[in-house]
Amino acid sequence: MPFREINAKLVEAQVIPGQRMFSQRGAMVAYTGEVSFTPNMQGGQGGLMSMIGRRVANEATPLMTVEGSGTVLFGHGGHHVEVVNLDGDTLCVEADRLLAFDGSLEQGTLFLGSDGGVMGMVRGQVSGQGLFTTTLKGKGAVAVMAHGGILQLPITPDRPVHVDPQAYVAHYGDVRNKLSTALGWRDMVGRGSGEAFQLELSGNGAVFVQASEEKL
Repeated sequence: MPFREINAKLVEAQVIPGQRMFSQRGAMVAYTGEVSFTPNMQGGQGGLMSMIGRRVANEATPLMTVEGSGTVLFGHGGHHVEVVNLDGDTLCVEADRLLAFDGSLEQGTLFLGSDGGVMGMVRGQVSGQGLFTTTLKGKGAVAVMAHGGILQLPITPDRPVHVDPQAYVAHYGDVRNKLSTALGWRDMVGRGSGEAFQLELSGNGAVFVQASEEKL
């Protein structure tokens, strides 16, 4: 179910009978046709575990299941919207940055910073970000949102990318992630941005970062 970018803040989706999609609650701007929007407490294709991951990531509202026949415009809070097309790949994305996505994509969760040991556990407390990202796998489209625009940075074996956790939006490919600190424990107190933490992404793929560190 492809998305068409209307402008930097709106995407259009065609809703086809017999197929469904999921969107963040409050993402619908307008629609035409016979389209229904139903809260999905199970978190979509990922079932209960997907929903647990989204809860841990501080996402208090359920996804909306979108079905019927018509056209829907999606946007949220005036944020920049980017469409990512997957062809069997897996996209890892912060749950609160998901706008809408194809219902055919398989959902799961990933502990971001799992290779970072105890530092990964600290991330949610210090940086204000969730510990888990949502994973979407298969063939389909995903609309993500961010502050101030999105930049895609390539990740290659000889060139890992270091990202401020608060600027992180999503990544895909054969990528390993490691969360570390550039400061000592005493210096780290009270600092929640990349000054204290760095998310290192290495391997083959790409990472999407937002221009602003403001939380959604």
